[in-house]
Amino acid sequence: MEIRHLRMIKTIADEKGITRSLDKLFLTQSAVSHQLRDIEERLGVKLFYRTKNQWILTEEGKILYDTATKVLAEIDLANEKISDLRIGHAGAIRISTECYTSYHWLPAFMVKMKLLYPRLDIKIVMEATHKPLQKLLDNELDLGITSDPWPDKSIKYIELFKDEVMAVLPAGHPLANKKYLNADDIAGQTLIIHSYPLDTVTVYQHFLKIHQKEPGNIMAIPLTEVALEMVKAGMGIMAMPKWALKPFTASAELTLLPIGAKGLIRTHYAAIRHEDTGKKHIIEFIDNLKEELLK
Repeated sequence: MEIRHLRMIKTIADEKGITRSLDKLFLTQSAVSHQLRDIEERLGVKLFYRTKNQWILTEEGKILYDTATKVLAEIDLANEKISDLRIGHAGAIRISTECYTSYHWLPAFMVKMKLLYPRLDIKIVMEATHKPLQKLLDNELDLGITSDPWPDKSIKYIELFKDEVMAVLPAGHPLANKKYLNADDIAGQTLIIHSYPLDTVTVYQHFLKIHQKEPGNIMAIPLTEVALEMVKAGMGIMAMPKWALKPFTASAELTLLPIGAKGLIRTHYAAIRHEDTGKKHIIEFIDNLKEELLK
């Protein structure tokens, strides 16, 4: 029994006969009659009672009709899903970042994408934060956002945007009048970070560590609002992306300074496995993300 046979039986039953089925089956009447007779002979049963005005399913025919209804519906659904994947309208995307600050903008973008592409299943994998590239290689993510690409040939990187990490000090701090902070300025200060490990913190990894300097003390506070209140109270200094600080820059209690004479600039990438570069729903998601971040 082939799919075409099931489709023929269902069509004949739905149309109550062969004549009205021909246009849908794209077959001649003799071809349909021949195939139907062949099926009945192979099964050893009659599938239809032929009357003058219509064809009625036998008990055996009803079993095949019910089977055809289920099987053809599943096949049509599978074809629809494949078509959606091909044009980028459906699929699953598991996403994570290397930095908690990225979650300031990511959820709002995901809501927008769900409205545009309701068949996209987008999930943030929080436990992969700080290690998106490893989780990508372990097939636990489909998309990682990182500013620290690995030289791994199985990963493809697509540039998203650049940003600048700024030092945040309390107004009136002894360093607040400087044009920028150098490594010696930060060394010895209490550095407030969002979370450990320290090697995932940009100002340490790409500035202090390069200059072989260490902060005097470290305080981990995962909530930005709380951390900035600690800065205002003179409990330490922070380093955050300029875009993440926009809601707070109007405060007269905070001072923002560049880090280093040239500023601490990062390039953020969308990282995917090379084998997934042909998945249009992932590429289209990245294209939309890049457009959103460059606004």
